Amino acid sequence: MATPERKESVMDKVISLAKRRGFIYQGSEVYGGLAGTWDYGPLGVALKNNIKGLWWKRFVLNREDMYGMDAAILMNQNVWKASGHVGGFADPLVEDLKTKKRYRADHLLEDIGVDVKGLRLADMDRLIKEKGVKSPDGNPLGDVRQFNMMFKTHCGAIEDDTSVSYLRPETAQGMFVNFKNILDSFHPRLPFGMAQIGKAFRNEIAPRDFTFRSREFEQMEIEYFVDPRDEKKVQETFDVLYEEQLNFLADLGLEKAKIHKVEVPDADRAFYSKRSVDTEFDFPFGQKELLGIAYRTDYDLNAHITASKVDLSYFDEETKTRFVPHCIEPTFGLDRLILATLSSAYTEDSLGGEVRAFLKFSPKVAPIKVAVFPLLKNKPPLVEKARGIYQTLRNELGGSVVFDDNGNVGKRYRRQDEIGTPYCVTVDFETVEKDNCVTVRDRDTGNQERVAVADLVRFLKEKVSL
Repeated sequence: MATPERKESVMDKVISLAKRRGFIYQGSEVYGGLAGTWDYGPLGVALKNNIKGLWWKRFVLNREDMYGMDAAILMNQNVWKASGHVGGFADPLVEDLKTKKRYRADHLLEDIGVDVKGLRLADMDRLIKEKGVKSPDGNPLGDVRQFNMMFKTHCGAIEDDTSVSYLRPETAQGMFVNFKNILDSFHPRLPFGMAQIGKAFRNEIAPRDFTFRSREFEQMEIEYFVDPRDEKKVQETFDVLYEEQLNFLADLGLEKAKIHKVEVPDADRAFYSKRSVDTEFDFPFGQKELLGIAYRTDYDLNAHITASKVDLSYFDEETKTRFVPHCIEPTFGLDRLILATLSSAYTEDSLGGEVRAFLKFSPKVAPIKVAVFPLLKNKPPLVEKARGIYQTLRNELGGSVVFDDNGNVGKRYRRQDEIGTPYCVTVDFETVEKDNCVTVRDRDTGNQERVAVADLVRFLKEKVSL
């Protein structure tokens, strides 16, 4: 009996489109790939930069209380000892006793429907044994143990204990150790924040779900410092920053119904957090964490004060008192935001009697905002006119405008729809011979309208919110 063909999932379709159209490729693919690594192609880079640009504008450029940072990836090993990462940055690991492959114990339990929130290592070990959980290859599993996820390396020509460093597992500590530098250089008054976009690395036991869980990824983080003496104001600030996170998701065009607020209970919070709220999103593979915000109190600054013997306190000029500020940390995983944006934008419908799949990006994040076509590529007057309009739009709208004359107009529309281009501009014979107007087509509806060339820049700027 023939095995029924597996129905292609939405996630499969998103991954296929992402590779086919140059958004995301498997890392080191010509050598068979490297698990947990991904390369962003031309459209993926454009999408990533648009998201980063919106984030930087909202949280840094449009505020007077935020200071941008770009700290080093490699740091003195004592940073990670003080922060607790060397001793405790670990995930629960379990090993296939036959193949020696390693897996996340909590993921194996989740796969059979177990709620792992709040479970300790011993609890996971007991449940795996009680429920007879096997490895994905069907083999028995060993005991659950801790696995430190930091990538260890050495700096310099001699490899010894003094040359040890780590690829940073988070961007946060680079801001905490620069807290005093910001105070000394800019003399900010509380409350104020430090913001950074940068790479982080975690040696995940079992990377999975496309770019959702990777070994190399990019974070956008804020460390927002507050006066702990006014607890009510601290909580108000926490809530305002959380709302700003939601406003940012709206900027990206994510569906509100797919976004969920999860107040993290005491048992599941990091030990340093007094309050944590996760923002979860309905990915094609389930509801998973997209963003987080945590009230880290003074844990990090005090840890570095103790370890470095450097004063990282703040002096209040009004009250003439010195204290260690508390910190609220909104954190954003850029790769997860890209995945959420891609999966949320993926749409299938029928247009002109044909089924189409396209990316319904918000114009704010669309890698290509406008495509310009000549109706026919073998008619020099049409090509020349289209080229002139294309150059004008590039000058006004930047690199988010492309020229496309490959194939017939219908195929060009479908191609631009698939990569999420909101508007296509076609130059036809009427443009050059009659009215100096072009046809502007809307991606979502397929509707077309004639727009005078003289009005085109203004028309498109309004449409794409530039």
